Amino acid sequence: MGKGRGCVWKRIAAFLFAVLLVASSASCIDAPRPPDQEKPPAFALLEDFSARMLEEGAPAVLIAVTDGDNTWTHAAGVRSLESGEPVTAADPVHVGTITESFVAVSVMKLVAEGKLDLDTQVSKYLPEFGNVLRPPGPVSVRQLLTHESGLPDFSVPLLTAGSWEETMNRPLSLEQQLALAATEPWDGRLARIFDYSRSNYAALALIVERLRGQEIGRVLSEDIAGTLDLKATRLGGSPPAALVHGYVTIEGTRRDVSMPAWQAESPATGAVSTVQEVNRFYAALLQGRLLPPDSVTAMKGGYSQYYGFALRRWNNTCNNRFYYGLPGDVDGYGMIAVASEDGSKQLALAVAYPPAPPTLDLNPLILEMQDVAQEALNSLCLEN
Repeated sequence: MGKGRGCVWKRIAAFLFAVLLVASSASCIDAPRPPDQEKPPAFALLEDFSARMLEEGAPAVLIAVTDGDNTWTHAAGVRSLESGEPVTAADPVHVGTITESFVAVSVMKLVAEGKLDLDTQVSKYLPEFGNVLRPPGPVSVRQLLTHESGLPDFSVPLLTAGSWEETMNRPLSLEQQLALAATEPWDGRLARIFDYSRSNYAALALIVERLRGQEIGRVLSEDIAGTLDLKATRLGGSPPAALVHGYVTIEGTRRDVSMPAWQAESPATGAVSTVQEVNRFYAALLQGRLLPPDSVTAMKGGYSQYYGFALRRWNNTCNNRFYYGLPGDVDGYGMIAVASEDGSKQLALAVAYPPAPPTLDLNPLILEMQDVAQEALNSLCLEN
């Protein structure tokens, strides 16, 4: 809802919002709404976006909005184009690069326990880092978290090593991911700036594994899924039965990318979750239920930064503060998760993209999804 609306309308919309939230279910609203009542603009905006995505060929759209104790959900489309089975808001979906927020929490738990120093060189924790990757200068753990290390992205040589079928079905250990990164030249700039690379989180996950003595999927299960009772959230393992399928097109032929081997356990893009569980994760993180307050502050980044440790920042026009979360983009899927700074309000929007050729670049739809999510959350702040 725009800021220029009158107070009378805002009181009416607030009342309707409360009524709709109480009556919400996995299919949004059970009871029919009288035709002379208008639904809150946030939900109309999200439903319109969902309808347009389906018209453009998206197999599925899933949305969850939480405001305090109230939750509104929306699900449209099918779990797979082959089965035609209707999707539900509780179905798991690939969350793409939101996986990095999970890994960053496990990293910061080690920091809080005094087992890891962010400003220490990576080679202290991974002795082979210097010999295998040959960085042009010192690289700290902090620079991995913020994508300012200059470490080459392993997916570039991976996706040029053979046909799509060969690369997608090639399992890769963390060590193999870094070995692939070593075949690419480092960024030669002296001043480190944000330069996204999946290899950064491969290195971080390997550090976590060495310090915890167990695989990264197991660590995330204990640090996050187990702590918050997130039953659908996982990295690795067999695909969930209700997983929403995503697709790409290769030379005009549609291909299923719901569980490609190369990213099944990728700490940059491989996690599976639901829109509601992603909301619960970010709420718990921002409310200090996963990490100490100073660790949460560090993850948010400095006041002048839009990106911290796997947390991106957007403007919250409700209180002139910020939203935090992350976009998740991977072949076949996009998700945007946005939460208010106090964790009281969250929105997660997931789309199984309209099938298109795979690319290492961001799908343009993820940028539109960010705008829609931010506008929807901003419209929910109503004056009393």
